[in-house]
Amino acid sequence: MSQSTVSEFSQATAVTRQGDHSFTADLDAGWKVAGAVNGGYLLGVAGQALRAVNPSTPDPLVISTFYLGPSREGPVDISTRTLREGRSTASYGIELSQNGAPTISAMATMGNLGDLPDDVGTTATPPQLPPPEECVGVAEASEDFKKAAPLIERFDMRLDPATAGFAVGKPSGRGVLQGWIRLIDGTDPDPLSLLTFLDSFPPVMFDLGRFNWAPTMELTAHVRALPAPGWISARLYTRNIAGGMFEEDCELWDSAGRLVAQSRQLARQPRG
Repeated sequence: MSQSTVSEFSQATAVTRQGDHSFTADLDAGWKVAGAVNGGYLLGVAGQALRAVNPSTPDPLVISTFYLGPSREGPVDISTRTLREGRSTASYGIELSQNGAPTISAMATMGNLGDLPDDVGTTATPPQLPPPEECVGVAEASEDFKKAAPLIERFDMRLDPATAGFAVGKPSGRGVLQGWIRLIDGTDPDPLSLLTFLDSFPPVMFDLGRFNWAPTMELTAHVRALPAPGWISARLYTRNIAGGMFEEDCELWDSAGRLVAQSRQLARQPRG
């Protein structure tokens, strides 16, 4: 993709400043799932607003978001408040509202990933995946699935065949999904698109034979490094289902084999 071309993702998450701490945006219907705007896409919109508040701290380091109600396509009001601005990081509160009612409320710490030390010590290992061309393209889903989740057409998403059995009625029962993801227009990943990728795969509960969409209650995302160009590989899993809720953990790895983002969300257990 030409560097001078504005990506679809940048256009869809763009915000307009209304005041020192207020913005508006127009939520795009192409990023919906199950009738509501996707939570990961909303993180991208929030990230754009926080980046505009303080250009010297352009990257989300951590954001913890409570989803208070469904967001719909169309206008949204964004308000921010400064909690602390330091030399290398800044912390903010942020709310998105529609028709006077908040739909998400979040706290975030922003920084500059390019200025962080490059030392890495980790015991985490990337998912072992077949190459993308040997994985199952989500774009091949049924028309009914695409209609329910137009979001999936915003990505080139490929699922590991070992975790894609749910698509033919044969979930593995392990509570694991893994695969590859990139933006559909070929734009290389950046910290804001990583926020969106963390909540863009089908719910991990699909691998347990529960096929309804699972609304997120809270999601905490950590962005750990600037991603290298190319595909992002992902692993999602759940280990505890209780009280009508479950956690979903997600890890994102870049083409250089580095863990670049992590998240945990608490979601309501889908019925059926």
